[in-house]
Amino acid sequence: MRYKDLFIDLDDTLYDTHGNSIKLRDMAQSAMTVRMDSNIKNQFDKLCQQFGMSANTAINIFINQVIRSRSIPFVISASDNSENIRREALSAFCSARLKAEKSEDKELSLEEINKEIKEAKKDRE
Repeated sequence: MRYKDLFIDLDDTLYDTHGNSIKLRDMAQSAMTVRMDSNIKNQFDKLCQQFGMSANTAINIFINQVIRSRSIPFVISASDNSENIRREALSAFCSARLKAEKSEDKELSLEEINKEIKEAKKDRE
């Protein structure tokens, strides 16, 4: 029997695609320890009780889904904050560029720009 052909129900029973069942308690078991914030664990335990299952069953369901789909079953992404920072920086750059294009000031050479940068660094010291 291939493991990708198995799925688990809420009472810790695995079923293959033909409807044959295997109790998890009949399979070789391994222990796993996970460290987490006590408040998070308590919230998780309470939610699992509301779902009618133990935290252990919920974690087994998650792990089996990861194995079955060969992916994490939800999107993992960076906070929106980093995207907002990128958008704000791009907007500021575009605004500065538009202002420079409309300006009647002469353009600076690379040497003049580097000189201004060096002077600004000296002022900060």
